[in-house]
Amino acid sequence: MKTYRDIDPATGETIAEIPVTSTADLESAIARARAAQPAWQALGVAARCEILSGLVPALEAAAEELADLATREMGKPRKEALGEVKGWAAGITKELEEIVEAMKPEDYPTKGNETQVVRIPHGIVGVITPWNFPVGMPLQILTPALATGNTAVFKPSEMVPLTGARVAEIIQSLVPEGVCELVQGEGDVGAALVAGDVDMIGFTGSRETGMRIMESASRSLKRLILELGGKDPMVVFEDADLDAAANCAVGQSLRNAGQVCCSVERVYVADAIAEEFEALVVAKAGEWKAGNGFEESSKMGPLVSPQQRDKVADHVADAVKSGARLLVGGEQPDGPGNFYPATVLADVSQDMRITREETFGPVVSLTRFSGDENEAIALANDTPYGLGASVFSGDEARGRRVAESLRAGQVGINRYLGGAPGTPWVGARQSGFGFLGGIEGHRQFTSPKTISLKLSK
Repeated sequence: MKTYRDIDPATGETIAEIPVTSTADLESAIARARAAQPAWQALGVAARCEILSGLVPALEAAAEELADLATREMGKPRKEALGEVKGWAAGITKELEEIVEAMKPEDYPTKGNETQVVRIPHGIVGVITPWNFPVGMPLQILTPALATGNTAVFKPSEMVPLTGARVAEIIQSLVPEGVCELVQGEGDVGAALVAGDVDMIGFTGSRETGMRIMESASRSLKRLILELGGKDPMVVFEDADLDAAANCAVGQSLRNAGQVCCSVERVYVADAIAEEFEALVVAKAGEWKAGNGFEESSKMGPLVSPQQRDKVADHVADAVKSGARLLVGGEQPDGPGNFYPATVLADVSQDMRITREETFGPVVSLTRFSGDENEAIALANDTPYGLGASVFSGDEARGRRVAESLRAGQVGINRYLGGAPGTPWVGARQSGFGFLGGIEGHRQFTSPKTISLKLSK
């Protein structure tokens, strides 16, 4: 049996040898999901959601175990890992209520006819999720996929196979056999799942992988939801609350060691306040100590792999070589693990790799602009991505104007991006295809079906 090594990114030690799902076993998993789907759909949305409500106590009971696994496999501070588990568990009840609402039939009466629109699940959803939020990202796709009547074949990232397996085990303990199948492996297994006999792909990961998935899925016109990362801008005008803006810039650039799809990756600062803002950012970034996620003093863990660490280091080195000023960090520490320090760059230009490419690492990248809002909008929109953005200004009207002009799925004004419960999570432009969350997001796991009855009288 083929296996691969599950590596602790903080120590370089092998956690486990993970058996890779063979082609035959993948096909069997898909067949079991196919066989289970009609009966699961026939239960109805209320019964399915009642079953899945058991996720809340099950996740809460397993929270400590899941947090340990996530920290061990991908490195994030354990406190954050525990918060991830508990946070997603806390939102499931509300989400299931939204799904019940999303699945309600809609009536369109006309003279002599009764017409109803119902929602029909696609069938089997192939679910492929990343390593950076190894509990939250699977639940974000699996919960609506299953609740709307689909079955699922789930492949977690090869970086977090044990965390993914535990999430799958919890779901499997609640649902009938075949409703949630687990497969393990690297990119070749994911590619085989996409090409397999499934009806939809739900994927969160890189833009490049998303493009390959879209190309493969096009051959059989599979439905898609792709969340593909970003290069999120933040604009700071001269009248902004600089302390609040600096907290956001540092916290949302360095959180999870910058390994967040909606991290702040580009900060545009009005020239009039640039020096003051840089000093604030340097002071705050200096408080972010990198270390093993099980150590209480660590605000950041390691990067997930040597390749990811090297990519970040290359972006920083290229920026400095091209004229950026290195204000903090930028040097890899000696010793084991994929650690990279909190880093601050200033005078970053639009043509540098660190501005053009997704870095996915603990870097605060600062660029000055004149203070003109049209210039800020042009700089912020100068990217193929469009996941999120943030605007800080003491002029609320200007903040709203800029927010409405930014090509992003979600924008925060005088705060980090985000929305109220029930709002969709949207990747605009090349940051996504389809979206998750909210009534309309849940409905993407279904197709509308119109049934019309001619009345006898």
